[in-house]
Amino acid sequence: MAASSMGVEAGPDGRLRCWWCLGAPEYIEYHDGVWGRPMHGDRELFGMLVLESFQSGLSWLTILRKREGFRRAFEDWDIQRIATFGERDVERLLADSRIVRHRGKIEAVIANAVATQALHERGETLDALLWAFAPERDGAAPPASGHEVPASTPESKAMAKELKRRGFRFVGPTTAYALMQAAGMVNDHLEGCELRGLPEIERAGSG
Repeated sequence: MAASSMGVEAGPDGRLRCWWCLGAPEYIEYHDGVWGRPMHGDRELFGMLVLESFQSGLSWLTILRKREGFRRAFEDWDIQRIATFGERDVERLLADSRIVRHRGKIEAVIANAVATQALHERGETLDALLWAFAPERDGAAPPASGHEVPASTPESKAMAKELKRRGFRFVGPTTAYALMQAAGMVNDHLEGCELRGLPEIERAGSG
C-alpha cells in the first residue's frame, strides 16, 4: 500500500502497521510499545502531557529523539519538584540542548506541575481528570486510513477547556487529542494494523 494512502503498510519485519510509524525506528518502537496503550499514573501522564505540549508545531520524531533528555531535564517527571522551579531553572533549561528550548513551553510545564499539585491538594488526581474525558467504546469500526482520524474531538475540546480552567497551559484541543491517542483513551490504530488489538486486550485486563 502506498504511503500516500495513509493506511497500513508492512514494516521492515513484515508486520502490518499504521503508515505514520514506518519512517524511522524510533517511530516503530513508540507505535508498538506506547501509542494507544492505556496509560495511568500521574507521573506517567504528566510526562506524556509535557511531550505532547512540546510537539506543537514540530515533528513528533524530534520529540521522540529527545524524550530521554526531556525526562532527565524535568526531574524524571517529578511533579512536586517541577512545581518549585523558578526563573533560574527556566534559564537553565533554555540552555539545555537535550530538550526543545522554548521559553513559553518550559514555563507551561512548570505551571502545569503547579496545577497538578493543586489537584492533589484537593484530593484529586491528574489520572482521574484526564480519563474522565475518554469516550465510551461504542463498537464503531476502526479507522481505515489516516484520513478518518480526527485532529480533535468534542471530548478533546472539553478536556482542553477543563484543563485551561484548572490553570494548565499549552494544551489545546489538538494537543489534548494527541494525548488521548498516546495514552490509550482512544484507539486510533488503523484497521489491519497488527497492534490494534493490544490496547483493547490491555484495557479489558485492567478493568
